[in-house]
Amino acid sequence: MSNRAGKFLRQQAGPEGYSAFIPATLPPNPAIVIDGELARLQEAAAYAVGRLRGASERLDPDGLLYMYIRKEAVLSSQIEGTQSTLSDLLEYENTAVPGTPINDVEEVSRYVKALLYAVDEIQQGTLPLSLRLIREIHRKILSGGRGSRQTPGEFRTSQNWLGGTRPGNAVYVPPPPNEVMPGLDNLEKFLHDEFGQTPTLVKAGLIHSQFETIHPFLDGNGRVGRLLISLILVVEGLLPQPYFYISLYFKENRADYYEALQRVRTKGDWEGWLRFFLIAVESVAVEATKTAEALHDLFQVDRIKVESLGRAAPSAIKVYELLKQRILVSPTKAAHVLELTWPTTIAALKRMEELGITTEVTGKKRDRLFVYSNQLRILDEGLGASPTGGN
Repeated sequence: MSNRAGKFLRQQAGPEGYSAFIPATLPPNPAIVIDGELARLQEAAAYAVGRLRGASERLDPDGLLYMYIRKEAVLSSQIEGTQSTLSDLLEYENTAVPGTPINDVEEVSRYVKALLYAVDEIQQGTLPLSLRLIREIHRKILSGGRGSRQTPGEFRTSQNWLGGTRPGNAVYVPPPPNEVMPGLDNLEKFLHDEFGQTPTLVKAGLIHSQFETIHPFLDGNGRVGRLLISLILVVEGLLPQPYFYISLYFKENRADYYEALQRVRTKGDWEGWLRFFLIAVESVAVEATKTAEALHDLFQVDRIKVESLGRAAPSAIKVYELLKQRILVSPTKAAHVLELTWPTTIAALKRMEELGITTEVTGKKRDRLFVYSNQLRILDEGLGASPTGGN
């Protein structure tokens, strides 16, 4: 059976055989016509992303990037089954003694490092968004833990499948190994506009679906595929940084997400997938904009509170600005970073606790951690995590 998205080809491997899907090349043929509902959805999604860009410019870019990348990392990893929360990740980064299984938190931390690495490579002009960079991203995501045995940084040379216990009873079987590189070569050429220009959001949607369909790695395809969406928006200039946690929508609409991808393979329904994808982009951009605006308002109110501390205000403002960027801090590390004494730093954090800004989350007298409670509460939307640290 074949359609405009590709064909299922019978494989005779093993006693029962199975059908693997061979994707057609991009761009789709017949071409996708962006009119009517799709045109309206594309316009609404682009407008929402533009508003997010504007809202992000009102906040410290590095601080916003720090927050949003970690939110996307947690969400994307939760889709893959990890139990880590944003609080767990922040605590791990501060102490390396998280309150959940360490493998889960390290997995999320590797995602953060991979995305930051990719953005830096692209912005420094060291490495463009390409198959080589995709392999490096994959290598960093799977450099330890459960995925380290699944050939990190290497495209697969064996058959994989989704669902079921073997290809013969799988929900979906990606192309056989000999079809992986031809599919990826075409995807890279499409990414670089070798077949003509494609509107950015449409391009991001098509590439994500095609990447998931090829499923070129033995493990980690979902995380890399979702990360690609944010990188495309940056490369194409829609966002200055990956202020975009698309995994929020995919997590909340998981069944619809998988169904829309599968309908491309079984029905050639590119338009249905793009409809889902553009709605997802608009929804996430609107949510991220609301978050940015809520953070902006919170920071304005709380800075005024800190400025009211009189003689203690100058040092407290320094501590507050670091807390605003990092969400959760240890007095010892904060004192070192800010070149303040430990007594001055802990005094500032305690004064902010009295003002309702910080909360001490360990309950200890030593090795304390202070969290910017309301900031974490705002960021925790959609994560199902506690605003006071831990599960």
